[in-house]
Amino acid sequence: MRDAASMSGRSEQREPAAGAGPISALAALIRADIAANGPMPVQAYMARCLYDPEHGYYRRRPAIGAAGDFVTAPEISQTFGETIGVWTMLVWRAMGRPEALQLIELGPGRGTLMDDLLRTLGTFAARGAGIKSLALRLVETNATLGALQRGRLAARIDADPAVTATWHETIDSLPADGGPTIVIANEFVDCLPVRQLVRTEAGLAERCVGLGADGRLRFVAGSPVSRAEAAAAGFPAAVLAGALADGAVIEARPDLPPLLARLATHAPLAGLVIDYGHSESAAGDTLQAVRRHRFADPLEEPGLADLTAQVDFASLARDAAEAGLAVEGPMAQGPFLMALGIGIRAERLMHSADAPTANMIETAVARLVDPAAMGVRFKVLGLRSPELPPLAPFGP
Repeated sequence: MRDAASMSGRSEQREPAAGAGPISALAALIRADIAANGPMPVQAYMARCLYDPEHGYYRRRPAIGAAGDFVTAPEISQTFGETIGVWTMLVWRAMGRPEALQLIELGPGRGTLMDDLLRTLGTFAARGAGIKSLALRLVETNATLGALQRGRLAARIDADPAVTATWHETIDSLPADGGPTIVIANEFVDCLPVRQLVRTEAGLAERCVGLGADGRLRFVAGSPVSRAEAAAAGFPAAVLAGALADGAVIEARPDLPPLLARLATHAPLAGLVIDYGHSESAAGDTLQAVRRHRFADPLEEPGLADLTAQVDFASLARDAAEAGLAVEGPMAQGPFLMALGIGIRAERLMHSADAPTANMIETAVARLVDPAAMGVRFKVLGLRSPELPPLAPFGP
């Protein structure tokens, strides 16, 4: 079984288990729901914790940054977003330099990645290689983060008549076909709710959240699920075909195939999925919670902690292929960024900085690319319409 704590790049410390003190407002609602209707599948629990209209974690909390609960790669160093900007220009050229481009970011955080990306595109434009019309589409469910994004990007958008920006709460409100499209999804897929099955003595069963004798939330086995039903629901065939020990957990992301199918309606399309996870499908409970930069119990204080689960890149690649997209990778984040010149960019920044600042730049970039930090456990998957040539740096 995989250790979720060792795979996440969001935190390095573990929060002590919470005592039986006051519970969150959402916890009270979930307990009442379970008491009335029975155990809640993990997928429904995770969705409720993150997206409940009133109390969901991603609805109102700022989440990201030193004052939030975790830090993502764009917040660590400006070179991350700048490097994605370089990649965007390379893909635009590979598309034949279309005059109009749609740029979609799924889960834009505080707008940091897009800000750094747009600054990089502006550098290319100053050299005569600009995109004539750039339609930004930012998919964001969190009203607080959406306001931060608007504030951060306003000056840059206002200064460039070629750029327009639209915010969308879900991908369903995106245009059906916006023409040439580039999609960036950095630490987005790990937030999509996972469905879990658990191996019991009687076979596979839905893994659910129920109530213990003390009234606290706990994991329980729910209704039985046959292996045929599990395969039809998208659980990895390679895992289902193997021997599963009692208590083993397997995961699938039901929301992912329709999302990929929706994105595939845009053509030509190229995209990047950057996230933490594993390259091959395997059994393991990877659900985790992070609060105040520490790991927390996923069942304590629902709605007040970030819940994520590792990305199964093998399953993601399969779902993308079934949606009609060509897939490249996954490639470890470190080699991906280095191949696109993040080291060169860092050296240039350090050259013009004072010694303390140069040291900070070096440390931040090392965190992104070092195999002992985020360089390996974070991976990058490339997606493209089949008619496009291989994407840099995956292809020749």
